[in-house]
Amino acid sequence: MSYKIVVDSCCDLPKEYRNDPRFEIIPLILQIGDEIIVDDETFDQESYLEKVAASEECPKTACPSPDLFMKAYDCDADDIYVVTLTSKLSGSYNSALLAKNIYHDEKGDKNIYVCDSLSAASGEVQLALKAMELADSGLSFEVVSSRLEEYRDQMSTYFVLDSLETLRKNGRLSNMKALVASTLNIKPVCCGLNGEIIQKSQGIGMKKAILKMADLLALEVSDAENRVLMITHVNCYERACVVRDIILKKLPFGKSLILDAAGVSTTYASDGGIVVTC
Repeated sequence: MSYKIVVDSCCDLPKEYRNDPRFEIIPLILQIGDEIIVDDETFDQESYLEKVAASEECPKTACPSPDLFMKAYDCDADDIYVVTLTSKLSGSYNSALLAKNIYHDEKGDKNIYVCDSLSAASGEVQLALKAMELADSGLSFEVVSSRLEEYRDQMSTYFVLDSLETLRKNGRLSNMKALVASTLNIKPVCCGLNGEIIQKSQGIGMKKAILKMADLLALEVSDAENRVLMITHVNCYERACVVRDIILKKLPFGKSLILDAAGVSTTYASDGGIVVTC
């Protein structure tokens, strides 16, 4: 059976998959002041970060319309697997699900599975590439969908950011403890829990926060050799390499990937941010 994997643009796919016909990326919209930027192949991270730094207004994002997902579903592929940003932080999942219902009403039956990643960035990549692996193995649509959900529920997502301001100002930190003063250079170590953000630890400065994050992963992950370590970074490749090396000293992941943040991940993780999933 032929298949297609549809993701929103918070899925920081490796470059080799961005033009792969098995994948389609549905862009979110970024906004800085009055300027609207589409998070697609035209996104320029360097220019965007400069605009964010120069603006007095906090950048915002808007989820894709159901119509964009509908167009992606309307293709020759027999099976459609959709991976979206966590529904707790974005309307992307609801748009994809609404598009599925409209498609069935207007065009009839089709195998469409919409997966709420309960994550973001590299977490979405984990699920998109797992969907590809499972579908390529010849499994049925129902089995791929079920196993993808199981894989998601076993996944861990952690992040350490230089700044939490964009998340805070856009109301994405409702379940966080009171944030410490940034002047103290204390960096929270955060994780995803059922698709929401919580704080698990903190460190004075990025280096100590990253070490704390690695320690937490070492306690949480028991089968690293069967998982892939993925790290999304925002304009800090060298830092991402350090994070990878620290984690690999503690956990024997068989494979690791370092991913460049696209527009949505850049917006919320901010310059220097690191998102780790496994």
